[in-house]
Amino acid sequence: MTSADSDTGLLAPGRAGSAAASTTSDTAYLRALLDAETALTRAQAALGLAPDGAVAAVTEAADPERFDLASLAERARSGGNPVIPLVADLTRAVGEPYGPYVHRGATSQDIMDTATVLVAARTLDVVLADLGRTERALARLAAEHRDTPMPGRTLTQHAVPTTFGLKAAGWRSLVLDARDRTAAVRDGLPAQLGGAAGTLAAFAAYGAPDPAALPAAYARELGLRPPALPWHTLRTPIADLAGCLVFTAGALGKIAADVLALSRTELGEVTEGSGGGSSAMPHKANPVRSTLIAAAARRAPQLAATLYGSLAAEDERPAGAWHAEWEPLRDLLRLAGGAARDAAELAGGLRVHPQAMREHLGLTHGLIVSERLSAELAPVLGRARAKALLTELARRTYAEGRTLGELLAEVPELADLDLGPLTDPTRYTGSAGALTDRALERR
Repeated sequence: MTSADSDTGLLAPGRAGSAAASTTSDTAYLRALLDAETALTRAQAALGLAPDGAVAAVTEAADPERFDLASLAERARSGGNPVIPLVADLTRAVGEPYGPYVHRGATSQDIMDTATVLVAARTLDVVLADLGRTERALARLAAEHRDTPMPGRTLTQHAVPTTFGLKAAGWRSLVLDARDRTAAVRDGLPAQLGGAAGTLAAFAAYGAPDPAALPAAYARELGLRPPALPWHTLRTPIADLAGCLVFTAGALGKIAADVLALSRTELGEVTEGSGGGSSAMPHKANPVRSTLIAAAARRAPQLAATLYGSLAAEDERPAGAWHAEWEPLRDLLRLAGGAARDAAELAGGLRVHPQAMREHLGLTHGLIVSERLSAELAPVLGRARAKALLTELARRTYAEGRTLGELLAEVPELADLDLGPLTDPTRYTGSAGALTDRALERR
């Protein structure tokens, strides 16, 4: 019987109710631990090292409903990991004559690492699905707003015009980068099997003519990659997981940061499709999806740091380094999974307000195109004169409340120039359209 999972996510709305929360729950970990144990028995049977009856007995006994999670957690304290009490309970449930085939030749870290990889694989599958939803929604936004002009902002200030299509295409590019990294890590996740010190010695003692063949058989049973070597203290798989998860959280965090900025009351250039309410202010529609994604992006790097720190693991099996990975890795999986879920909802429901973007292009009274004017007027006035003129007119636009175009029209040397196209910010988006098209070619 499984105990009720008390980790409901009360303080973690970013992952509450997500598929990733389910695939990383204590119940999911118990299922993965049991899957690892049953796969070991199957692999040994496939190589003639265990009778078929043992496979049937272990498979039948490995029902999560038969195990008490709270009891396993409490008893894990005595040995430092939950595999030890689980093996005892599973062996008891299998009974004679097949109980001795449970966990035969393995060490606790073999099962714990393999279960962790299974949990990661199942979680990355749902993360990848949500990243796919996100990039498709962003592709639609980028195509629809290919030529929608808006202010480009650098160091918080208006710089030169850009388009919302290019911004959305950039977001999508990051999502695709996250997808590619995550898919590569998912496809490369290895099983773990090495025995007490990574030599496979116990399997030889139990009669395996070629113990080195067993890890590959074990991996096949689990749908994982065969390990080149036992990786008890060679933690590349965990470091790779950390890398793709923290990158995913950060990539989605970039989208969230932009949406949070652009949806401020003063800007209103975008709004979330379904904003969240306030407990005190009825008028508010908070950008909640972006807020939760931003929170995940802030937490993820510190969790990854713990996993990277565990690379420095001593001897053939470490004390502490391996144990330090379990909780931050699960938290990272949950953060990335929740953020991917929220990003798909954010991108799918995002509302874009081109009129607000167009209005904001005029906030600097035309100075947003000063770069273009500097380049265009230099051949007419000379570089030094053009720079001095634009500097002076920039000051006057604010002092007199007039547009740059109006002031330029009063300059005698420019009387014969058609300044209209040069001062129109919607006509100075450079190669934004072509860059958007190029970005959308990526699949």
